[in-house]
Amino acid sequence: MLAQIHTDSFGTYGYRRIGAELRLGHGVIVNHKLVYSLMAEQGLEGLPKRPRRRRGPHGVFVAADLVQRDFTGDGPNKLWVTDITEHPTREGKVFCCAVLDAFSRKVVGWSIDSTQTAVLVTNALGMAIRNREPDQTVIHSDRGTQFTSWTFTQRIKEADLMPSVGRTGTALDNAMMESFWGRMQVELLDRRRWKTRVELANAIFVGAA
Repeated sequence: MLAQIHTDSFGTYGYRRIGAELRLGHGVIVNHKLVYSLMAEQGLEGLPKRPRRRRGPHGVFVAADLVQRDFTGDGPNKLWVTDITEHPTREGKVFCCAVLDAFSRKVVGWSIDSTQTAVLVTNALGMAIRNREPDQTVIHSDRGTQFTSWTFTQRIKEADLMPSVGRTGTALDNAMMESFWGRMQVELLDRRRWKTRVELANAIFVGAA
């Protein structure tokens, strides 16, 4: 399992990141020293600190930016964009991830939860894959830890999608999704106070459909 996680990370994960993936992704409780020893025995190493341009804010592998702020889309299922938004209720926050087809501007997958985790974004992507059965589709996101997680990147790999990640932390690198969530906030979410997470989740599902 350790060697497989290292392979799936394109050889970039070191002992600390692999230890985290074992705990969070597979429920295997293991300390860093043991992971370090096992990797040394198998001749496995993480990516060196340089070049930094290939690494995310937490030292994880980050895909190239294949979109370069061009969200026109030349056909259905050629380019998908995804992002997370949040909104309060009296019970607490609701987090929603949506996957948008850049060509049709339609939501092709979404997921709602009380926490923003890799599971949230992976479930949204999974719905899009089931709905559209894509072929070599580019899936573009920001550099959030959910989108650079092993769980999300593994789902991309399994579906033969092409990952794309914005180069900077600015809204322009994922402008289409920023615009979509902006409209959702103004036209739906900010129009009333929501009592429960279920109430708000149902409203988001209807708005995203």
